[in-house]
Amino acid sequence: MIQKILIANRGEIACRVIKSARKMGIKTVAVYSDADAHALHVRMADEAIHIGPAPANQSYIVIDKIMEAVRQSGADAVHPGYGFLSERAEFAQALAKEGVAFIGPPTGAIEAMGDKITSKKLAAEAGVSTVPGYMGLIDDAEHAVKIANEIGYPVMIKASAGGGGKGMRIAWTDDEAREGFALSKSEAANSFGDDRIFIEKFVTQPRHIEIQVLGDQHGNCIYLNERECSIQRRNQKVIEEAPSPFLDEATRKAMGEQSVALAKAVDYCSAGTVEFIVDGDRNFYFLEMNTRLQVEHPVTELITGVDLVEQMIRVAAGEELSLKQEDIGINGWAIESRLYAEDPFRNFLPSIGRLTRYRPPAEVDQKVRNDTGVFEGGEISMYYDPMIAKLCTWGPDRGQAIEEMRLALDMFEVEGIGHNLPFLSAVMDHPRFVSGEITTAFIAEEYPDGFEGAPLSVAQETRLAAVAAAANLVEARRAAQISGAMAGRGNVVGGDWVVTMGDSRFEAVVADRGDWLFAVTIGEETFTIDLESWCPGDLLIHAGVDGTPMPIKVAPATDGYTMRYRGASRRVFVRTPRHAELAELMPEKVPADTSKMLLCPMPGLVVNIAVAEGEEVQEGQALCTVEAMKMENVLRAEKKGVVSKINAEAGTSLAVDDVIMEFE
Repeated sequence: MIQKILIANRGEIACRVIKSARKMGIKTVAVYSDADAHALHVRMADEAIHIGPAPANQSYIVIDKIMEAVRQSGADAVHPGYGFLSERAEFAQALAKEGVAFIGPPTGAIEAMGDKITSKKLAAEAGVSTVPGYMGLIDDAEHAVKIANEIGYPVMIKASAGGGGKGMRIAWTDDEAREGFALSKSEAANSFGDDRIFIEKFVTQPRHIEIQVLGDQHGNCIYLNERECSIQRRNQKVIEEAPSPFLDEATRKAMGEQSVALAKAVDYCSAGTVEFIVDGDRNFYFLEMNTRLQVEHPVTELITGVDLVEQMIRVAAGEELSLKQEDIGINGWAIESRLYAEDPFRNFLPSIGRLTRYRPPAEVDQKVRNDTGVFEGGEISMYYDPMIAKLCTWGPDRGQAIEEMRLALDMFEVEGIGHNLPFLSAVMDHPRFVSGEITTAFIAEEYPDGFEGAPLSVAQETRLAAVAAAANLVEARRAAQISGAMAGRGNVVGGDWVVTMGDSRFEAVVADRGDWLFAVTIGEETFTIDLESWCPGDLLIHAGVDGTPMPIKVAPATDGYTMRYRGASRRVFVRTPRHAELAELMPEKVPADTSKMLLCPMPGLVVNIAVAEGEEVQEGQALCTVEAMKMENVLRAEKKGVVSKINAEAGTSLAVDDVIMEFE
């Protein structure tokens, strides 16, 4: 058996591999860049080795540096995780020359399947249904336009060596094809060191469903059912689940058998994933095969009971699979939500900074699982992928898995950076998601103007007001006891309050029933509120309303709180009736006018400025490109205008809301 594994990766996947290795009694070695010197994976591993500066192209994807770390540590195996070097055949070859086991497939499979152009040709030869496209190399932007017209718009422009949504663009017109080709080529070169591009037909109304396969070095290969990954944004998966709410048993079996056939055609061993696009009639088309562990592998583990990382290690050690196809069933339902350092209220732009608060929900057997690579007080860097954690929940059926996810998201506390927890919560409550009627266009169709917060029903707002009134009574009494003790007298706090949030106004009467139970009457309804020993200053209220859990994130504010629940954020004012009457007379503060400025929407690096001072720009015209977390973001003019001043240039590092340029 393998004795020591070096993990050629970082973040949550490095931590995930360490957990399985530790369970098997195998020692682990972490590698880290300057930016990751204090990272969680470094803390968890038995030893750690520094490999260079923060940029990945100077550390994590430099094969020579990883190989030197292997020699220095004496590791007899390497797990590449996903991304970085996980699908680089030359890395696996370098390890083989050193006599070090690569915990992944053989180089032939990586070369055949890791290159998307080659893999599609092989899939077609193996009888797997493929999406129409151009598999040859593309010379330049005009060649891309010609091909796109031959295939027919819309088309998907993709990096041949890509993954994780990098180097991918959808084009609906010639201009978009030209721009998409240039951006995809640039991102591919920066992220993978390979700028080859191919183009295929973009299937409308598609569902993204993938099959997990597992093979050994003895010719055995099985499939572990499917995962649905249709909730995507910019081709980056956001929510995954297993099984799919769309597949029937016959389609599942057909997709699984084709996936195994393809894997066997390239002598595949280790864990791998075959990805398909499935249309509304359950016709499926091969997209690509990922010759590595997938980000979303936990949901497969939760419904099958198979530790995929352990199986990869055992396969790399030469063991034969102990599992047969008939051993693989489907136990319940699992959902994974990817927590990203992206601000959904700013069009999901990356956010960096310190995690001033990071309190995930407690992990409970297989019911709640949180794969993470960060900790409270840690830094979110601009150099790497913005994923913070993968929150997974399990239930006996899909409805229960969704409800467990709702509660887990409500209890997940993250402060200090922008993050997508509110958006994830909103999706869990969205009727279309709950029904299972989803496609890869879900986010674009349901949030065409961006995310502005989740709606709350009148019933939900009323319950939120009831909790706020009860919490305010606790806080007011606490303050009165302190001031009363100082003055040598007691103060009486009444139970009548006016709760306002936006245009909603609630008159609440609160009665203390003892043991943290309160009766709150609003209108003709009386709610039993359980605050579960909540103490003013706690940022999470584990509230119960009429016996139903209602965890609410709460931050103190003048005359009340900022409360967050189910993806909605509400500024909640709790006042006495007289104070509420006076508050209605106060004028509203008007925010500063920034309509004539282009503000940087995320921390990042200016790649280029596309206009000049004095130039007249049109609505939709590209103004500049800002790179953040390995993605290039083109900022465009919202309306016609004239550039009066440019405050940045290529190479300038910007913070959120820095003024890039001004307009007349």
